[in-house]
Amino acid sequence: MYVKKNLLFGFAACLLAGSTIAQDFDDAPKPYGALPSKHQLAWHETEMYCLIHFTPTTFQDKEWGYGDADPAIFNPTKFDASQIVEAAKAGGFKGIISVAKHHDGFALWPTKTAAYNISESPWRNGKGDMVKEFQQAANKAGLKFGVYCSPWDRNNPAYGTPAYVEIYRNQLKELYSNYGNLFMSWHDGANGGDGYYGGKKEKRKVDQSTYYDWKNTWAITRSMQPKANIFSDIGLDVRWVGNEKGIAPETSWSTITLVGKEGKPPMPGYMDDANLGSGTRNGEQWIPTECDVPLRPGWFYHASQDDQVKTPAMLFDLYCKSVGRGGAFDLGLSPNTDGLLHPNDVQALKAFGTLLQNVFGENLIKGATFQPSNVRKSNNKKYGVVNLVDADRYSYWATDDAVHQAELLIDLPAAREFNIIRLRENIKLGQRIDSVLIDEWKDGEWVNIAKATSIGANRIIRMDNFVETSKLRIKVFAPVSIALSDVGLFAEPKALRNAGTNERQGIAKTTWSVESADAKKAIDGDKKTFWLATEDNSIIIDLGSVQHFSALGYLPRQDGKHDGIVEKYEYFVSGDGKEWNKIAEGEFSNIKANPILQYIPLKAEASAKFIKLIAKQSIGNENRQLSIAEFEVYE
Repeated sequence: MYVKKNLLFGFAACLLAGSTIAQDFDDAPKPYGALPSKHQLAWHETEMYCLIHFTPTTFQDKEWGYGDADPAIFNPTKFDASQIVEAAKAGGFKGIISVAKHHDGFALWPTKTAAYNISESPWRNGKGDMVKEFQQAANKAGLKFGVYCSPWDRNNPAYGTPAYVEIYRNQLKELYSNYGNLFMSWHDGANGGDGYYGGKKEKRKVDQSTYYDWKNTWAITRSMQPKANIFSDIGLDVRWVGNEKGIAPETSWSTITLVGKEGKPPMPGYMDDANLGSGTRNGEQWIPTECDVPLRPGWFYHASQDDQVKTPAMLFDLYCKSVGRGGAFDLGLSPNTDGLLHPNDVQALKAFGTLLQNVFGENLIKGATFQPSNVRKSNNKKYGVVNLVDADRYSYWATDDAVHQAELLIDLPAAREFNIIRLRENIKLGQRIDSVLIDEWKDGEWVNIAKATSIGANRIIRMDNFVETSKLRIKVFAPVSIALSDVGLFAEPKALRNAGTNERQGIAKTTWSVESADAKKAIDGDKKTFWLATEDNSIIIDLGSVQHFSALGYLPRQDGKHDGIVEKYEYFVSGDGKEWNKIAEGEFSNIKANPILQYIPLKAEASAKFIKLIAKQSIGNENRQLSIAEFEVYE
């Protein structure tokens, strides 16, 4: 295993050769640990970008397409790439990634590799290229552009055979050749399963550790798009944070040591993912986290979610827990069947962008004086504290090589009120700092107000309470000399913390009952508890009386485990608990990666006293075991 693991590390080192960053000065601190490449530095500076999902799946009102949709349904007659891109720009996002092909296999460009593509649709009379229109709109708006081409293809008849791998590589070559300089080549870990596969309608599995031969596939990226960052769950440049909530752990290192499964080298979809979010202190490779999350509950547009667009307050919280924890914020946008973002989405993005400007537009540390306990090379000005407040995120205050712990006293011109502290390291020299403690001078003594680990490219400490003070002390701890590049103080609107969410409220459960005491966890109103059926794959809810409803909800277990999470379902209703009528069936696509509340709108309003949920297929259990955190019913 040691040899195989280091073979992969050697491969990565080879692809990254010559791209690490040199020291700025001859007497600068020596780099520590794994270092970012030039294109990774550019990615860190980008901070926020959007991933745009739009395929025939949108017109089917599904979350994942099966690969069997008729191309004739794809005809967004009002499509305007500029409307979508400009909305992203208004939100402060600096790049967009076009989902050029999702799992359904439908290519949004006129590819020569497969018939299932946009030229078979009526859009633009079969002459259109949506990827090109997104690229042109991004260039016009000054945003970076990237592409996502799904490795899994539920339409292609060759999927699962060696022939498809060559088809996939040729698709990448087309995208790398015709759409300018890309800042990202985005891949995900969804591989194999039910699909149309040219009409075969079967389940196909692939060996994720070998099938795509990522070593040679990603070599194409490096050759044709050397500035593009490669993302997947263990991409060479950017790794998945391990959830689709848009949140990195409180401690999240940009370095990581990857470990494969069963003695095999780590490959996308086939690795020990326990440290995906946290990373590894002093890890072998610099592979920071991307925190992806859709603006709505789903990645594709659903009219039923028009009232569930994330609020500016929710987006700000995600920003602080993604970019503010050393990663990037990747927000999913989903055009509607007209080919436009819904007005609610546009409004939320604009308000979020304005909020970011208002909060971070004024650094309250302006005018402060700094007293460091040590400055490198006998107070050499090029390593002085003035670098902490300039516009250069790579100029830095540094200590002597022997000084691994230091203090920084900050005297503000007057008492100032804030609740956000921002710190940055000069990551050209590695991720050096282990932790910081921050104190305020209050009533004649130092009082701790905050602490943090894993500073890295960007660390936002968002305190629960506002602090008003004129004097601060930052204590910094590291295994080597310190290279801190930025200190900032900011204040968010106080009303922001009390802003509500947009979660739907279901019918009250006070009269509900279930068959067993343990199953009550499915209707107790507590998202942290869940019921795991031990013998059955269904649950029956007695509503207490006949209720009228138009939608149902299924919240999967929220403990991070997957056993019993429902993938395919059926819902039945009854007036007496004996005779049942089916009212809904389907698939909870992507629920393993995104275990959020699943909202099931009914085709027609239903009336019943009893509701039954049957798990036709569940994660991690061939016997269709059922687990459920909350059962919801909506008027």
